[in-house]
Formats: sequence, structure tokens, C-alpha cells
Amino acid sequence: MRTDPQVQEWIDSYGKWVEEPTDNKAGYTGRMTKELYPFDSMFSPIRVNGLTLKNRLVMAPMGNIDMCEETGRPNDKMLQYFFARAKGGVGLITTGLIPISHHIDPSITEMGNLSYFPRIDRSRTVYSGWRDLAQGVHAHGSRIFVQLTAGLGRVGNPQCLINELKFPASASMNPNFYIPQIPCLPLSDRKLRKIIRNAGQATADARAAGIDGVYLHGHEGYLLEQLTNPAFNRRKIGRYADWQRFGLDMVREIRRRSAPQYPIMYRIDLSLALGETYGEEGMRIPALKKFRNGRTVAQTLDYMVNLVKAGVDMFDVDLGCYDNWWLPHPPAGMPAGCFLEVSELVKAHFAKNGILSNAGLPVPIVAVGKLGFPDISEKALRDGKCDLVMLGRPLLADPDWPAKAYAGKVDEIRPCIGCQEGCINEFVDGGHPQCAVNPRSGFEHLISEIPAPAERKKRIAVVGAGPAGITFAVTAAARGHVVDLYEKNKEIGGRLLPGSVPKIKFEVENYRKYLGKILADRVAEGSVRLFTDREITPEELKGLSYDAVVFAIGTKNVTPKLPGIESVRTVQAVDLLSDSSLLGDARNIVVVGGGVVGCETAYWLSYEHGRKVKVVEMLPQMMKGVCTANRGHLIYYLRKADVDLINCARVTSFEKGKVFLTRNTSKGVPDPYNTWQPILPENIENPLAPKIGADEKNETLEADLVVLALGGRPDDTSFYHAQSIHAAEEIHNIGDSASAGKVLEATRAAQALAYTI
Repeated sequence: MRTDPQVQEWIDSYGKWVEEPTDNKAGYTGRMTKELYPFDSMFSPIRVNGLTLKNRLVMAPMGNIDMCEETGRPNDKMLQYFFARAKGGVGLITTGLIPISHHIDPSITEMGNLSYFPRIDRSRTVYSGWRDLAQGVHAHGSRIFVQLTAGLGRVGNPQCLINELKFPASASMNPNFYIPQIPCLPLSDRKLRKIIRNAGQATADARAAGIDGVYLHGHEGYLLEQLTNPAFNRRKIGRYADWQRFGLDMVREIRRRSAPQYPIMYRIDLSLALGETYGEEGMRIPALKKFRNGRTVAQTLDYMVNLVKAGVDMFDVDLGCYDNWWLPHPPAGMPAGCFLEVSELVKAHFAKNGILSNAGLPVPIVAVGKLGFPDISEKALRDGKCDLVMLGRPLLADPDWPAKAYAGKVDEIRPCIGCQEGCINEFVDGGHPQCAVNPRSGFEHLISEIPAPAERKKRIAVVGAGPAGITFAVTAAARGHVVDLYEKNKEIGGRLLPGSVPKIKFEVENYRKYLGKILADRVAEGSVRLFTDREITPEELKGLSYDAVVFAIGTKNVTPKLPGIESVRTVQAVDLLSDSSLLGDARNIVVVGGGVVGCETAYWLSYEHGRKVKVVEMLPQMMKGVCTANRGHLIYYLRKADVDLINCARVTSFEKGKVFLTRNTSKGVPDPYNTWQPILPENIENPLAPKIGADEKNETLEADLVVLALGGRPDDTSFYHAQSIHAAEEIHNIGDSASAGKVLEATRAAQALAYTI
């Protein structure tokens, strides 16, 4: 099995970077600072073939799934979503996936010839949507490329087999990513030539619609990469047994159907990094064993040079694929600017070899990967590590990121928190891209940018200054209401306070500071009064005669009632994160609860405090419900730190220094370290999954300290009491105190109420 030492070094660094004290630097934490302001490199023009971009900022291909009519025509949701980013000042917008292989790749077309992807390959019925999109983006001075994908192949939804009795497709006989027991059948050369012709036609149609360029998705193990990477393409005969040829033929056809000056961009990974991720032993796993011989770095660079000769003008480049999903979708736990060394390596190779585009220009390299920190992005451009910077989630969190950075208003940028609950999990579960910290994202067509002034200005009390309480208070105040915000603790932030302690949660700390800033602005202008270290009762609220009271108190910790629990030293995870002195000299730690809080705490204890940790979880999977990339990153590096993950186990009792549990040991119990396969949504059944039996055995774990991470229950007692005594004309309950969830649900509820109260 071939591996690359440089790639291996990068993979290893993405887990242990928290061991270093470095702050606000690529490869470590990122902060919303402006030490390099004005950002003259970021806001300088650049030419791509015949097109000049006004600045070096590119919107990444963020979704647009389910942002279309069933025919595939872009709808107003999609148009306003992109218009908001164009208005915010980004130089180049790229759309999300637009497949060009309907009825060839069975995984992308839904029953009844419907589509959850926007289409540009259907007929004139879809063209008007693309023309409207291009014109609207141009009206704000931005440019737009359409991202074409040859298909999904093995990473497509295998329900096509159940619904239409059609096997998913691929370059060779490859296992499906979601259900590896289902094989993906190789496409014939004839069908592949049809996809290439479709790419040319889609390009011609895009150009006619006013789209400024095309962008090929040759990345992440999608079908184009399956044909252009020997890990997936193991064909022995035919034209496309040459793993470079499909991509080169597609680029040549696109160039033939467009014009010499029409820009072509290509998305590629320098390496799948599968061997470097899983090693010799891991690559023997049935779901991975066919993929041992992926493109080397040298092969990728050679392929990229040939792509330039064929007509490609620009690349964005990083690492990874679906089977190590945290790489191409770097979550909260990955460091800022994680792939700058990748783009730097490619730039150096092109410069050393004098590689120029067909237009006689240097080939711009776009850096990707957690670059929503203005100083880090500006420094990367100044240091020549890249030519442009790609922002995806940061532009969902704040469409005005470019305009605010240009104006030096960096502290007003709403930062991404890296949770990926809205931008990825929503469309995985059947929705469309959204954002946890920006409730308007994906709803621009419904929610006005500036809330309408209140018809009747009210005195409103808000109890709880977490994300829900602050978001509501600031938004309601913007509408003209007068708001009193009560927080029982000395600091605002609620669960964001302990949640931002681990270094892997630096983006949550940035968000907490942002909330503090926008709240302070409202306090300074007098529309919000803030009372910290103040616990207020429903009776007091009633006595103050508010027009409305909004409870956003959050959750109460769950403590199990188990025999012997009083004989061991226990601490709630949120309390330990808030006060690390509670750790004491404990060396062997058992975390009870393998959800996101439990696993993040285990990571913090292992990497930042050097403790030996075991995590016990009752469910078959750790971190169920968390975005695949986020859980994959945590689980993978927990394993590298020798953290024991014990699933299908329940704690039964305690003794001093001991935790007793009953563990299911049947063969059907899932591997808790499985990061090469996702957890399927609840409504998708895998009939081929091994059945979990009932073979159980008792085990004893040594423990100096037991950390409880069993989640929280809504703290709704005050709400119901206030409601019963009629504490105000209106009583509302939002956020975790209404239904324990995520930041996404909290901010969405807060804004919805604030816009209508």
C-alpha cells in the first residue's frame, strides 16, 4: 500500500494540534481579529482566463440541494440565497452540485423523474431560473460559476435499488458508501461518453444563460473522481481504463462547447489520504480494502498539469473523501487554515515547472478549509500560499463577511461555529442548507434582512442569556421593544461557556464573544438592560408588570440514580469544563455518556490534560445525530489517543474507585470506532445490517473520577409556574428550556419569536 510521508504528517497533525499553545495562526485556533487590516491582498482583483474577479474571495459550493422545483428549476429560495452572498461582496460564487448524469447514475434522479438537485440538463423549462440567477448575482458586482458533477456514484443514495431495482453505479465494482453490502456496478464506456457530452451541453447552456464559468467536481470520491483515481477506477479494458482520460476528455469537451476565454475551474483533492488515515490494518476492512492504491501526490500533480493543458484555468485543492469525511468537510475540531500547506505545495509545483494556462496566465490556486478568519486568510495570500480564499460556512453564518472585512468591522462578523448541523446535517436528513448561528440562511426569500418595526412597542423580560436569550433580546430590541435580560450567572453565554473550553471549540468561543458584542451595543444604546448574577422568580416578574416574558433558561443536568453513586467522585461534564480544578489528580477517568459532550470532554481530558479515559454509551453508536464529519474527526482521534469507547453498555452500579457495567458483546454490535461509514438517518432502514443480539457480560472499570455527560432536560419549571400565575400577558419558552437541542434550534426559535412578538 502506497502512502506519502507529507500527507501522513498532515493527517497526524489534525488531532494533536491542541497540544500546542499557539493561538490565531493557521494550523491552530482562528480568531476574528484585524491586525493586518486593511486587507489589501484579499481585496485585490485577479484574472481567470477572460474573466476578472473583483476580489480574492470565493463562495464555496454550499449545497443548493432542495433549493429547486421538482423539475430542477432554481426557485426563489435558491436565488435569494445566492443574491444575499453577492450583495455581501464576495468576488466569485460557486453553486452546489448540479448533476449531468440523470438516468445514467441511478442515485441522483428521484422517482417520477423528479430531482432534489437543481438541473441545467433537462430542457428549456429550467433555463429561466439560471438566467435570473446570473443576472441577480451580476447586479451586485459578483460572478458565478455553475458546479457540474458527473454524478455521485458509490457515494450516492442506494435507495435506487429499493425504489427502482437499479443498482448504484461507479467506475468499477465498488461498495456503496452508505451500505457497503450493496455493490455499485461499473458504467460502460458508452454511458461515460454520454456524461461527457452532457458536460459540454451543460456548459453551453450555462454560458448562454449568463453564467460566468463552469466548475467541475472532481473531488471527495464523487463519480468524476471515481473515474480519475486508481483507488476507485480499476478497469482493465476500454478507453477509461486510463484513469486520467475521463477527466481530460470532459475538460476538452467543455472547452470545445464554450470559448477559449471561458473559465473552467476544477475541484480536486491532492490525496484521498485513506492509507494515511487507516493504515495497513484499517485498509483491510471490507468497505475500504479495494481502495488501497489511490492517486499519489505526484500522480495528482501530473494529472493537474494535464488538466491545465486540456483547458482548466483554476483549481481548489485539499485532502480526503467521504470515507474520511472530516477532511473535505473540516469540522469544529480541525484547526484553522488546515489545508494551506496543500495549496502552497501545488502553487510551488506549478511555479517550479512554469505551468501556465491556455490563456498564458499563472493558474490560480484557491485555498480551502476553515479560512473564515480575516487575518489568517490575508496572511495566506500575502505569503503566497494561495491566490484566492474559499469561504463556505462563514458565508452562511454571515453573508456580509466580505463587506465587513473590507470595512474593518471584523468584530461585527457573525462567526461560524463549525457544528455543520444546518449546512450539512439538514440536507442529509432531507432538508436544505441552513445555518445554526444565522436563522435567515436558506430562508432569505421568506425572512426580511431588517425586521419590521413593532406595531406596539412592549416591555419584555428575557430570562437566560444563552444563544436563544441573546438572539431574541437583540432582535426584539431592533424592532423597537424595550428588553430586560436576566442571567443568573456572572457571565453571559449559557452552555456556550463550558462548551468553548476545549481548544477544538475555539469557534464557539468566537461566537460567544460575538454575542457579547452585539448585546453590548444594544445595552449601550439603551434598548436592552442586562442584569447578570441575577436569578429572578416568576413572582418578581409578575410584580414588574411586563407585557411579555420569554424564558430561555436552558437545561438541567441529568444525574443517574444508581446504587453506590455516592461512593465515587462524580462531576458533571459541564461543571468540569467550567472549572478544571475539579479534575484534581485523577488519572483514570470514566465518562458516562457518549454523546457530543461526553466525547468532546474525553478529547479534552486526553489531549489537553493527558488523562486515561474510557467512554461508556448505551446506544450502538457514539455521538448519534451529530454531523458525520464532526463525529468522525472526534472518534478517529480519540482512537489514536487510546481512549476506550464502549458502546451498547449500561452502567449498573458503583463502588469506590470502580464502575460496574453490563455490556452487549454480540457480533452484531457496531464497531464504535467506525469512521468510514455514516449512521443512516432514522427513516432509512438497512436490511443488510447485522442484527444486534443479546449476549451480555458484566465488566468493571477502574475510575478515579466519573464524569457525567448524560445530556440535559429542559428546565421548564419557571415557565410553567409563570404561566400558571399569569406573570404577563404573554409567556413564551424558547431554546433548550422548551426542547433540548442544538444552537440551530435555539437561534431559529429566538428569531422567529422576535420577528413576530
